[in-house]
Amino acid sequence: MTEILGTQPPPDEWIVYFTGGCALSLVVFRALWLPARNAITIAHEGGHGLVALATGRRLEAIRLHSDTSGLTVSRGRPTGLGVVLTLAAGYPAAPLLGLGGAALLGTHRVTLLLWIATVLLLALLVMVRNAYGILTVVLTSAAFLLVSLLGGPEVQSAFACAAVWFLLLGGVRPAFELQAKRRHGGAPDSDADQLARLTHVPAGVWLFFFHAVAICALIGGGRWLLGF
Repeated sequence: MTEILGTQPPPDEWIVYFTGGCALSLVVFRALWLPARNAITIAHEGGHGLVALATGRRLEAIRLHSDTSGLTVSRGRPTGLGVVLTLAAGYPAAPLLGLGGAALLGTHRVTLLLWIATVLLLALLVMVRNAYGILTVVLTSAAFLLVSLLGGPEVQSAFACAAVWFLLLGGVRPAFELQAKRRHGGAPDSDADQLARLTHVPAGVWLFFFHAVAICALIGGGRWLLGF
């Protein structure tokens, strides 16, 4: 427990920049982004699920699909604050997790970050209800668990930096993808459109909110990471 809650040596500066460059490559290049996006979908659906539970809704299932889409099913009142917060939590989830991870890295708590991520992934696994989703979460959990148990300080730091950079950078792209789909008449039941119907606030305002959270998290998280 002392090792988990304690601090670890910060990574070399080149590791921070190198992992940031690798994460940026995964986000920018479509061939790399398509498989890597599964990690963002895990965070997205996990955000829906966590807020659903926090607002008193009954979480019934989470599904993750091979096209990187996902679905979270919860039961409760069809209107009201609980369902609005649940719908609004998806797109901000990845960048906010990245921001939290950057804060932990900024205080040199690498091991704590890895174990928190592992616990969250295992908790999510309990609610996943399709084979592809189970496989994706199991593989992601295994990666964090193996690095936490077997990786040395340098390996743990590099892995944690890469994961946090990817959440921060990868958390920016989905809102732009949604914006492009809506511009061409797609995604009529997106989170933004469902929120618009529930709140009578235009979907464009919700898209702006998603963009703002992601970009602010990237700026704040980036400052923490580069401040090692």
